[in-house]
Amino acid sequence: MEIIGRKKERFILERCEQSGKPEFVAVYGRRRVGKTYLVVEHFANKFAFSITGTASGKKADQLREFHYALQKHYQGDIQLPKDWSEAFHLLQQQIEKDVTLGRKVLFFDELPWLDTPKSGFLTALEHFWNAFASRREDIMLIVCGSAASWMIRNLIDNYGGLHNRVTQTIAVEPFTLSECEAFYQSRGIAYNRRQIAEAYMILGGIPYYMGLMDRMYGLNQNIDYLLFEKNAKLAREFERLYHSLFRYAQTHIRVVETLAEHGSGLARKELSKQSGISDGGGLTKVLSELEACGIISRSYDIVRKRNREYYKCVDFFTLFYIKFLKGKKETDPHFWTNYLSDPAHRGWCGYAFERLCLAHIAQIKQKLGISGVITSIYTFRSDQKKGGAQIDLVIDRKDETINLCECKYTILPYEVDEKDAADWERKKEVFIQDTGTRKAIHMTLISASGAASSPWQNDIQSVITLDDLFKEVE
Repeated sequence: MEIIGRKKERFILERCEQSGKPEFVAVYGRRRVGKTYLVVEHFANKFAFSITGTASGKKADQLREFHYALQKHYQGDIQLPKDWSEAFHLLQQQIEKDVTLGRKVLFFDELPWLDTPKSGFLTALEHFWNAFASRREDIMLIVCGSAASWMIRNLIDNYGGLHNRVTQTIAVEPFTLSECEAFYQSRGIAYNRRQIAEAYMILGGIPYYMGLMDRMYGLNQNIDYLLFEKNAKLAREFERLYHSLFRYAQTHIRVVETLAEHGSGLARKELSKQSGISDGGGLTKVLSELEACGIISRSYDIVRKRNREYYKCVDFFTLFYIKFLKGKKETDPHFWTNYLSDPAHRGWCGYAFERLCLAHIAQIKQKLGISGVITSIYTFRSDQKKGGAQIDLVIDRKDETINLCECKYTILPYEVDEKDAADWERKKEVFIQDTGTRKAIHMTLISASGAASSPWQNDIQSVITLDDLFKEVE
């Protein structure tokens, strides 16, 4: 099946495949984002050796799977290894017997699952690479894992025997809107761009979730089918997601549940207080792991760049699940279809669209003509007790310009009225006063349906539409 998008990732794999030297490639990203599919399809499932770790498996279970994989790829009587040192020695023996010319690609999928407590797996892998594989110009070792924090801590940022051993890293991100559009088209699913955007605001750009859509049904029917009907396919995905990413997931879940209740994000001390989690090293570790997995994002207050960090939950599926499904034993099987007529749906769309914009900063910069300009993304919250202001998307540019962005999700083109104009002017003045900036301020409207002609929109320098968010970044 055709690989959608992933041009940069495939280029890296191809370059490593043809480098003529030993390569150690670490591939990581959120569960269900398509890491395994990318590697398997790129190499047409032709590996000299491949193994997938077993979720929640013990050391003996993982060694047994390793043994099965050896027997699958190399014929003959191969003994069951008693530990990881022996397992990698057996793999080395089989590779040394292999006289096939060309690259020998070794693929370890869900690597963190193989590293069970006190198993010695990481030490054995380190020895295998340092003493053998790194000396073979024909070996390309690819390791893959959904627990991005484990991959970063134990491989990419390793300060022990694997320090600087990884030759290339590939962070597999969720699809962009343009990639989602191509994905749906490839499967004969006829959604217009607004429907694709709303699907994104529910499921995120996660290929696995999108692949569960039935092309016979419309978007709303599919959402009911996947999430709200009895025994829905994604009804238990939330728990699976977090327990596959983190060994002890309850604290991580408490953090995202707290952040989900505060759409504009929380400062660290606020988060500690609201969640009941002590503001110490444990919280630091949890926040770091959630950020590495793309579940939360960290931004800074433009006024207090060093001392005020804001954390926000940005995983679309997590936010949707917590808002509409968390704690409910039974749901209306047609909930989403019925919810469309609820006035609260419009409010949900507004918040979700803001997150959609944040996920497509590159497309916004392209529309503004500043793709090559260094930028920082901030949030702004005034400390003024009266007449304060909050701006969730601030693009601070190195070309002496700042974009203050307003995100609006409407069916019809957004018509700026006198109240809007006055409010935006007030926000601009508060921003300048609090930050003391001397940069030019550009008010930017990001509207799903564009802007209607209005006498009150003269102060808007740029209008960005949903179609702009669908553009491929050149």
